[in-house]
Amino acid sequence: MSTSDPMFILYVASQEKSKAFYQSVLLIDPILDVPGMTEFKIADHAILGLMPENGIATILGEKTPHPNTGNGIPRSELYLFVEDPEAYYARAIRNGAKAISTCELRNWGDKVAYCADPDGHILAFAKK
Repeated sequence: MSTSDPMFILYVASQEKSKAFYQSVLLIDPILDVPGMTEFKIADHAILGLMPENGIATILGEKTPHPNTGNGIPRSELYLFVEDPEAYYARAIRNGAKAISTCELRNWGDKVAYCADPDGHILAFAKK
């Protein structure tokens, strides 16, 4: 296995819109921003990538449905541990996220707020 940090890539309708959303919500600048990919270092050993749907569709070809056919259908979530989940949640909502569930103490012991980014990806802002 490579020594590179793992990357989680979200397929997005608009790379620029998604970059602005995540930059405003996470309060960090991208470590890479080129046509076809934006990357944010979200933890010591984790990178969040944003790739345009049409770009990945050319790689995936006819073997899978076009990524835009799944927009808004929750299939996974990005669970981020942060110091102040309420503040992250509020920034996300102000920047166009869809409110799912305000910050609550969950039965597994984390305090978590849920929303969906502009492409429908589920975001959870959590604190132990």
